[in-house]
Amino acid sequence: MELQVKDGSFHSAVQQAKRLLEQRRVLAVMGDRLTLCSFALASPIKGSLVGAATTEDEGVSLAQNIRPDLLICSADLETGYGLNLLRRVKKVVPTCQTLIVLVRETQENVQEALEACADGVIFKSTLGTGHGDLISALQTIAQGGVYYPEPIRRLAAPESPRADLPELIEALTPRELEVVGAVARGLKNNAIAEYLGISLETVKTHVGNAMDKLAARDRTQMAVTALLYGLIDPLD
Repeated sequence: MELQVKDGSFHSAVQQAKRLLEQRRVLAVMGDRLTLCSFALASPIKGSLVGAATTEDEGVSLAQNIRPDLLICSADLETGYGLNLLRRVKKVVPTCQTLIVLVRETQENVQEALEACADGVIFKSTLGTGHGDLISALQTIAQGGVYYPEPIRRLAAPESPRADLPELIEALTPRELEVVGAVARGLKNNAIAEYLGISLETVKTHVGNAMDKLAARDRTQMAVTALLYGLIDPLD
């Protein structure tokens, strides 16, 4: 793939990423040193970067010490596993948002990333293609949303009900499912209210009810659980 570094859209994306990461403390954990160094020196990243590593254990140790706002990591690491890193960082720094880059575009990998409650999931193959996947992910996560683009949602939804998932406490209503589906597409409450033609307070009520029924601790886990149970249409 040829990266059009002189293209105006490329420079626009760089500036947009820089704005999105302002005032944020970013920890980067990548699987090889060349990628990590290149990422750390990129102009949108270097001003916000507070730590960088290539292994799972180093990443967890840094997260404990510097308590970042955002973890950006790859699934493949020098030692350890990026998805285990997500789980461990979420335990030691629950407020840290997480964005993971997957190399293998398989249902198993996507479902594992969602089960780790990643706030954003993108494929490595989308980077530098001009489709804005990384920028869209940073923008959505910065606004407190979850970023699961359509290819991710499609692979996350099981083809048939999974036997390993416990039975739901209570079925969600059709309106609650609409709201959860909108959350999974990255929409915030204001946008959901406008999209569905209902009040903001009604949206908040539906989100709260859905979280209770899905035993979810936050919006990310709510969206993840709904996708894994096949409750929402991943293509909607």
